[in-house]
This record gives sequence, structure tokens and C-alpha cells, in this order.
Amino acid sequence: MKKVIVFLADGFEEIEAISIIDILRRAEIVVTTASIEKEKKVKGAHNILIETDKLFDDVDYTNYDMIVLPGGMPGAKNLNEHEGVKKQLKVFAENKHIGAICAAPMVLGGMGLLKGKRATCYPGFEPELIEASVTHEPVTIDGNIITGKGPAFAISFSLQLIETLVGKAARDDVSNALLI
Repeated sequence: MKKVIVFLADGFEEIEAISIIDILRRAEIVVTTASIEKEKKVKGAHNILIETDKLFDDVDYTNYDMIVLPGGMPGAKNLNEHEGVKKQLKVFAENKHIGAICAAPMVLGGMGLLKGKRATCYPGFEPELIEASVTHEPVTIDGNIITGKGPAFAISFSLQLIETLVGKAARDDVSNALLI
């Protein structure tokens, strides 16, 4: 069974985070939420409080197939400032999958993980996608990195994560159940 870790930082975009968690679980993908804050309770960009499954330091990252970064501000900025997040992204970039949506691809851009790759992001964050070819597409896949444009595309982004991890049939099953 595939396993995904979703990092949550104060200021995360609630639509993106909850859509990702919910939709991946519908495909029977194990999703663990991890707070990068000092406690499990994390406040979203629109003041919705979420309690995560774990704290960042309590996760055994070797057991996961993908890291996903929801966007939102200042959530993406907080992710970008967390050295532990960056360390795990470097490890995953070598042979696992990474998903980032909205403002969160800026974390990957700043780390050089998008160099020579195609990527998308929330309008205005394109300069942060250093040395990437910005597509402006709703969802862009390049190798093991999947990026999404923003909240309106949280469902299509999540469906692509499913397809990447467990295949098109699973994506189609969840998509049909969602009436898409």
C-alpha cells in the first residue's frame, strides 16, 4: 500500500490540504499529516484549525512514497524556512515522488529541484521557480515532481497524485465517485 506524508505549516491553504488528504484516502492511499510546528494543531490561512496525525520529528520518512506540500501564505513560506522539510525533499527527489501546489512549488524552486523541469504554480510565484520552465497549466508532471496551480485545481492535482502512485484505474474510480 502506498503512503504519503502531507506537511502542514501555519498558514496552509485549507482547500488544497483537505482535498489532497481526502481524495488520496478515497484511493486507499495511506495519508499521514505532519505538523512542522511545535504542536499538532496547525492553523490554516483562513483560520481553520487542523490537528495533524504526527509532529514532523515523529515521522519515519523511509516508509513513505511521496511528500506533498499544500500551498497558502504564509504556509508555503513557513515550509520554505524549515530545514527538516528541505532535507526530506532532497532525499525524496532522488528516487521518490514530490507534489507541491499553489505557492509551495517555490520551496522546490529555491532548492534547485525544478532546474530544467516543467512546473506550474499560483500566479505571481513564477520567479520563485528558479530555472524551471513555467507551464501555467492546472497540473504539471515532470519526472517525479508534480506541481499544481492553486486551490481551484486541488481536485485535479490530487487525482494526478493518485494516478502517479497507484495508476489510472484508481484515478478513474475516485474521479467517477466524485462525479467528475
